Amino acid sequence: MTVLITGANRGIGHELYTLYQSQGASVIGTARSGSDHLPLEVTDPTSHAALAAHLDGKPIDLLVCNAGVYFDTAESLDTGYPADMWAQTFAVNVTGVFLTVQSLLPNLRLAKAPKIAIISSQMASHTRAPGGSYIYRASKAAALNLGRNLATDLRSVGIAVGIYHPGWVQTDMGGAAADINVSESAQGLAAQFEALSMDTTGKFLTWDGREHPF
Repeated sequence: MTVLITGANRGIGHELYTLYQSQGASVIGTARSGSDHLPLEVTDPTSHAALAAHLDGKPIDLLVCNAGVYFDTAESLDTGYPADMWAQTFAVNVTGVFLTVQSLLPNLRLAKAPKIAIISSQMASHTRAPGGSYIYRASKAAALNLGRNLATDLRSVGIAVGIYHPGWVQTDMGGAAADINVSESAQGLAAQFEALSMDTTGKFLTWDGREHPF
């Protein structure tokens, strides 16, 4: 099995990369810069084209769209959330996911039972709305919507798409007070990716397999 993980240089992406390696999978990691992984700036179509050319003809069984940013943790509703922060966040968390899927579709089509896993967040839910973090919440809601629509369009070619809340995880993004450690999240997510099929395509699930409300 060949797995490609974006944002594999830290946090959940790095843990997933290490986990799949330990299981004997062929794992391809990408990172923006400064690591041993393949370079990919998810906001840049030229970078995607270069990665696609490098991987030309190689089947990808599982694509994990993990790369993401969370800039608005401490913004004020009265004076914060600047326009450029919205643009930067959506460029990574939404457009970046779409461009990754689009550029690697030829590789996915070469696999026998290809899967796409999109890491969203419980903060994407419109029924769970505690306020704050407007940019991150909106971007993850958009990623959820993107994943569900991709599931519809890719059903006819046999590509299953899952969207996942990874848990509140003890990473640089999640903070030390988070509920679970990165190993628990990665192991749970990997189990959900394994269970993903055309019967469950388009579902929004938690890291431990529960259906998350939209």
